[in-house]
Order: sequence, then structure tokens, then C-alpha cells
Amino acid sequence: MQGRVQVYTGDGKCKTTAALGLAVRAVGAGMRVFLGQFIKRGDFSEIKIMRERFPEIDIEQFGQGRFIRGAPAADEIAAARHGLERLAGVLRAGGHELVIADEANNACAAGLFPAASLLALIDARPPQVELVFTGRNAPPELIARADLVSEMRCIKHYYDAGVHARLGIEM
Repeated sequence: MQGRVQVYTGDGKCKTTAALGLAVRAVGAGMRVFLGQFIKRGDFSEIKIMRERFPEIDIEQFGQGRFIRGAPAADEIAAARHGLERLAGVLRAGGHELVIADEANNACAAGLFPAASLLALIDARPPQVELVFTGRNAPPELIARADLVSEMRCIKHYYDAGVHARLGIEM
């Protein structure tokens, strides 16, 4: 099978959810999956169930678990750069047919690394590996190189009415 590069971006909800759905579908087809999460840190509901029920999905987080406002801190940059190195190593090793760089677009937009780092992951991708990037603000260079780009657009969101993240739905 020829792998492709997918990007899920936009200001709407469900970019990570779409990638996780793809991961479950891939496991159902007998594939191994690597999910690397940038910026995030924590045992969210989806991470707990993936670790408990899907041993075919390897999950690592490369973040400090906080929003980045202004210039990123040194520990945030170091965690993101480690994530890039780890993803490149996973791609080179060739043991996973689906590799997901969750929130990589946000990490790039926050200044944790340049867009060229994401393009380097595409260059490191073996031809049979599907590579997915998620997060708002996908860099134009990444969009240009991708085979598929889906934009999640927010039309209406209950956050605007003061509804906070809910267990099992947003976290």
C-alpha cells in the first residue's frame, strides 16, 4: 500500500478525534500505529482507553501540558524537539504503518520548531507509511506538500456560551 500525508487543521473541533478514528480503523486492519502528541501531557480519556485496549497503538507525549502564550519556554521547546526526533526515528524504523503527529501544527505555530521540521518528517517517511498531522494553523508549506487536507471549521461552539471541557466528550 502506498502511504499518504494527511493534514487535519482549522479552528473547529475534532482534528485529534479524526486522527484517533483513523488509528482505530488502522488497528482493525492489522496495522501498527504510533501516536505522538505535541504540547499535550496527561492521561485524557482517549489516551487511557487506547493504552488499555489497543496495544497496537504506541503513544508518547511531547509536551508540558499547558497552553503556550507568547514566547515558548525552554522546556517546551526541548520537549517538542525531542518529539520531532522521536517521530523521525519511528519513521526510519519502519515498524508502524500509521504515524500521527498530533498537535504538530499548533506546536509549529507556537514557535516550538519551524515548518521545515514537519517537512523533514515527510521526507523521512517510508513510502508505505501514512503520516498524519493535526492541529490548528497548519503551515502553508505543509498544506502544499500534503496529499489530503481537511479543515474543521467552527460554525457554532458551546464554549462560547461558557460550557467547559466535559469528561468523555472533550477530555
